[in-house]
Parts: sequence; structure tokens; C-alpha cells
Amino acid sequence: MKRTHIILLVVIAFAISGLLMFSADFSTYDTIQSAKNKQGKFVHLIAKLDKAYPIEYNPAKDPNFLSFTATDSLGGSTKVVYHNTKPTELEHSERVVLKGKMKGDVFECSEILLKCPSKYKDDKKQLEKMMETTPKAAVAGAAGK
Repeated sequence: MKRTHIILLVVIAFAISGLLMFSADFSTYDTIQSAKNKQGKFVHLIAKLDKAYPIEYNPAKDPNFLSFTATDSLGGSTKVVYHNTKPTELEHSERVVLKGKMKGDVFECSEILLKCPSKYKDDKKQLEKMMETTPKAAVAGAAGK
């Protein structure tokens, strides 16, 4: 190989590694207290919807304003403000992942991800029930499809 080919391959390798490094998400999950200590920095929180406080959402008045209180596993609590439409299963989710920044005592959320493992538990129970009532030959034939 020529010397220029080797240099070109090294440059391409550095470019690819640089792109991969910038595209990777190196964020970790923070607690509400640590997010309060990192004012203005983008963080991820895992929390629960605190049902003791009301959810403020009025789509007739402002469909892009949602406010609720979230509590983390250590007992920290904060008001969350989300400037987008309310996720449909927010009240039923067991946990939520909140992405955003702390501004004072309010978490300004840019994205909400719902974690609902209970939704899949029902499907598993239904599948187990079907397995008990369906003859084994039919189940074996369905598995072969």
C-alpha cells in the first residue's frame, strides 16, 4: 500500500470513531437531589408520578402545557413542567423517565418516556391461560408456523 492510502485509512478511522463518540449517549440517571445540584444541565431522572398532587393539564386552554409532581426512589420530589401534549398512559405508568433540566425547584422536561411493565404482565397471563386450555397438538402446530 502507498503511504497516502495508509494516511487516508487512519484519517477515516479517526473520523468514524469521532462520530461514534459524539452520537453515543453517555448520560446516566440522576436523583432529583443531584439534578437540583446540577442546575441548568441536561439530566435523566427515573421517578414515579406522585398521585397525591394533581396533574395540571387542560387541552382546551393550552394543549402544550403539562405539570405534575414526580418522586424518585430516594423520596426526593419536584414539580415537572412539560411543554408538549400529555402522554396517554401517564397516570397508569409505574415509572417515568424524564429528560430535561432543573430550573430552580422545577424540572423543565423535554421528553417523557413511560415504563409500564404491568401492561405486559396481562399479556403473559392471557398467554398462560390459553396454553392451559388449548390442546398440546394445536399449540405445537401454532409454534411451527
